[in-house]
Amino acid sequence: MAFIEDYKAHVAERAELGVPPLPLSAEQTAELIEMIKKGEGDTAFNVDLLTNRVSPGVDDAAYVKAAFLNDVAQENVKVASIAPQQAVEILGMMLGGYNVKPIIDALTSSNSAVVKAAVEALKHTLLVYDAFNDVAELHKNGNAAATEVMTSWANAEWFTSKPALAEEITVTVYKVPGETNTDDLSPASEAFTRSDIPLHANSMLAAKMENPIETIKQLKEKGHSVAYVGDVVGTGSSRKSGVNSVQWHMGDDIPGVPNKRTGGVVLGGIIAPIFFATCEDSGALPLELDVTGMETGDVVTIYPYKGEAHKNGACIATFKLNPNTITDEVRAGGRIPLIIGRGLTTKAREALGMGTDDIFLRPEQPADNGKGFTLAQKMVGKACGMEGVKPGMYCEPVTSTVGSQDTTGPMTRDEIKELASLGFSADLVMQSFCHTAAYPKPSDVQMHHTLPDFISTRGGIALRPGDGVIHSWLNRMVLPDTVGTGADSHTRFPIGISFPGGSGIVAFAGVTGSMPLTMPESVLVRFSGELQPGITLRDLVNAIPHQAIKEGLLTVEKKGKKNIFAGRILEIEGLPDLKCEQAFELSDASAERSAAACTVKLNKEPVIEYIKSNIVLLEQMIEAGYEDKRTIARRIEKMNEWLANPELMEADSDAEYAAVIDIDLNKITEPILACPNDPDDVATLTEILADPKRPHIINEVFVGSCMTNIGHYRALGEVLRGEGAVPTRLWVCPPTRMDEKQLTEEGYYAVYGSAGARTETPGCSLCMGNQARVGDGAVVFSTSTRNFDNRLGKDAKVYLGSAELAAVCAMLGYLPTKEEYLNIVPQKIGGKEDNIYKYLNFNLIRDYKL
Repeated sequence: MAFIEDYKAHVAERAELGVPPLPLSAEQTAELIEMIKKGEGDTAFNVDLLTNRVSPGVDDAAYVKAAFLNDVAQENVKVASIAPQQAVEILGMMLGGYNVKPIIDALTSSNSAVVKAAVEALKHTLLVYDAFNDVAELHKNGNAAATEVMTSWANAEWFTSKPALAEEITVTVYKVPGETNTDDLSPASEAFTRSDIPLHANSMLAAKMENPIETIKQLKEKGHSVAYVGDVVGTGSSRKSGVNSVQWHMGDDIPGVPNKRTGGVVLGGIIAPIFFATCEDSGALPLELDVTGMETGDVVTIYPYKGEAHKNGACIATFKLNPNTITDEVRAGGRIPLIIGRGLTTKAREALGMGTDDIFLRPEQPADNGKGFTLAQKMVGKACGMEGVKPGMYCEPVTSTVGSQDTTGPMTRDEIKELASLGFSADLVMQSFCHTAAYPKPSDVQMHHTLPDFISTRGGIALRPGDGVIHSWLNRMVLPDTVGTGADSHTRFPIGISFPGGSGIVAFAGVTGSMPLTMPESVLVRFSGELQPGITLRDLVNAIPHQAIKEGLLTVEKKGKKNIFAGRILEIEGLPDLKCEQAFELSDASAERSAAACTVKLNKEPVIEYIKSNIVLLEQMIEAGYEDKRTIARRIEKMNEWLANPELMEADSDAEYAAVIDIDLNKITEPILACPNDPDDVATLTEILADPKRPHIINEVFVGSCMTNIGHYRALGEVLRGEGAVPTRLWVCPPTRMDEKQLTEEGYYAVYGSAGARTETPGCSLCMGNQARVGDGAVVFSTSTRNFDNRLGKDAKVYLGSAELAAVCAMLGYLPTKEEYLNIVPQKIGGKEDNIYKYLNFNLIRDYKL
């Protein structure tokens, strides 16, 4: 009875926080089972706990639960409170994994009630994987129950038994005006709670709206579901945790799956593409439509099939369901279960000799316009076994490289467990610990100890805390012209192409080796001319939105916002001789454009140089004991295969683009910055200094994040050399421990020390805002990725720009004029460029050791 007393105390503690208790651990499940066996306590309560408070799939507690229920089903153990057939019914709620074999074994039971329960359970179990063959074999051998299951799978009863999306949906509006970024929905400061969905959901919109959770509760009293509504919804990272929070407050419980919900409606003038896809994966209904006629408290009726939204009997907005299969996705409980279920149905129909089904909607495929393919379209085509994939075509490309980072890693782990997977099918899956290494909370420390084994035992590669930023490592593992994904919006390869997604799609890609994709259109950004003195690649990053604003393709205003890049692929040409580390500055920043992906056209020489260097790094990882060794060795082998015949794809000359933006480097003569607090709000130094509304004094400077490489830190050091202590608070955080070691050996850490800089453990540092923070209300110049409100610090006003300009700001304590900048930077680094912007080629370092 001690378990029950402890559990009730835990329930009370969580109730104080306004959340349900945590799922049972394996140890708690074992204790509960002993009570059930002995008939101790409230047996109905105990059985309910076992049924609904144990995580499904291949969770450790699920293993204990499935073993016990199997014993009951097989009548090896008899308990008064659970009949054998009821044990099978409970097993049927566990999604897949440890429950599958016991249910299949029950098909051959001598107890007809058990067999019947097993048939019904398997009809609705999708995650059977290779166990499908066991059912098929029983069917071939004349087992009638197995035949009934196979026939049910073939007829997709798992799908048709669920209610179709309603003809009309009445909701009460909860509107967040302007832009909702995922920092609003899933604050970085609370990232350590993300895998605890109910607890993390308490922080949703806390810094954005007044009493959001209480308001949502009051709106529910109108008797309708509450819909999340915003002008721009879901920009930024942390899509899955953001969607989890929205669904926790506005979605529906999932029987047998504790502390997670599905369903819900999200309405936005613009919904960021990755957020939109994460809603699809999670069973929500995302719709893009005009929301200007909606306010909090309004009761709106949505007619999905008609494509209309009504208020007070009048149509206030129209829309088109996108993709056309979204009604099936919602009915199936999400895009991921739909894909898995369709595959199971197809497999069963093939085994039974049945033709193609007419049960599911088929993705609308575009007509062939006879034009050529862009670079991105060719890369995706290669991953699909085709010449190319045109915009609007649904496909499932092979994902060769998959990345997971630590503030989403626990959620990805849980998604992998729910997918009932004990191994990865993707060729390479890598887990980093860059977001939590510097200042780990107790839950982070526990995750550092447990997540590496979880990843490596499934065939993935686990980095170590302090190694550095996910992208700086993952990029070095990528194969040219291949497709990948990652649970960080900045997973944007400098070679190949990545379509980042939420932790659910990352888990799916890692487990299955492919990902669902409706091919986006592309926008071509074409550079020409010569880079001018003092101008950096970071200035070219900001030149892209700067030019788009000039051409009317991008607006800063959120209402009625225009963004030519949103949901499209950004394809960059005109800088073919960039080093791959430099190319990543451009591809990385496509996340801030809300682009779905990015490609950079490079010549073979920098890619060959990069791959040769990366092979040595991977070899050293094996020698240093990184796991999984087989996965690392396999990637080395494939890199060597590419080097033996180093060919790169190119766009066809007649490829079509949604827009073409030409940028003349000769006309960029001064730094371009992103202004507080919007990465789209870009302006030149001169434009900023001419605007009295923009702050000019700089309090703090941060040089770090995935947007940086070792060249930036040498440039910082050269500008600061001999200048003494700076008047600003200066933060320095290299992206990897390899960079840190090299900078130390070259004496740059001594320069940073003389300047009074605070040096951080390699990783994300201030960029994400979940560890150290700048001062409240500080004006900051940062080299980081994005500058949303409250991201780097409470009420901070953050400029984004180059490390070279950051050095000048740190030294002066204010934004320099164009003339001041050009007098300082060229003088300080002139003639040293070859040594400053020299990248880590590990193959050229004698006797290199990691």
